[in-house]
Amino acid sequence: MMAIELHAVSKAYHGRVVVEELSALVERGERLVLVGPSGCGKTTLLRLVAGLEVPDSGAISINGIRVAEDGRNLVQPELRHIGMVFQDLALWPHMTVWKHLEFALRYASQLKPADRPARIREVLEMVRMADRAQAKPGDLSGGQQQRVALARALVANPTIVLMDEPLSSLDPELNLHLRRELLRLHAQLGFTLVYVTHDRDEAAEVGSRVIAIANSEKISNA
Repeated sequence: MMAIELHAVSKAYHGRVVVEELSALVERGERLVLVGPSGCGKTTLLRLVAGLEVPDSGAISINGIRVAEDGRNLVQPELRHIGMVFQDLALWPHMTVWKHLEFALRYASQLKPADRPARIREVLEMVRMADRAQAKPGDLSGGQQQRVALARALVANPTIVLMDEPLSSLDPELNLHLRRELLRLHAQLGFTLVYVTHDRDEAAEVGSRVIAIANSEKISNA
């Protein structure tokens, strides 16, 4: 069974096609990297898989279950067992690190409330942020904020993790360190990873498979 199946998926915004008749398969446990210029549809593709956008036509299946087709979601985002790290991280400035993970568990996990603190502590240990659980994003470095975003994506034990240029704002040394941390966590947890970047060196290290998207305005099978 494939982790992700796209069947002739298309998506347009205001008449501009950004994903066109795309069919693709992503295997369970794979690290797929999409590399290409801005505006070619990479982020849109992640949002379609996550359920944050719906395909205009075509169908999407997650772990063998049809989740979207022809302009509608069949399975809502919080029920797809997907974690996502956004390019801008989307951390809430008023929430502590602990509260970020607590919020994610509340809306995307089958864990009983009594079991959630142990899971939060476990994931914070994984990303080496246990000592900053009560800090807020404004008190953290850029690298620490990246770790919080990753922890939030992982805490509900997703089968798939989507990452949209998560390291693009970091200096080269920290970028290298965190991408190796990501590989460590992938080896430990075994999730399927779909990772977007414009950096080919980053793509080569992170990906078990890399798809280079042509310098065009849309993703397609062409």
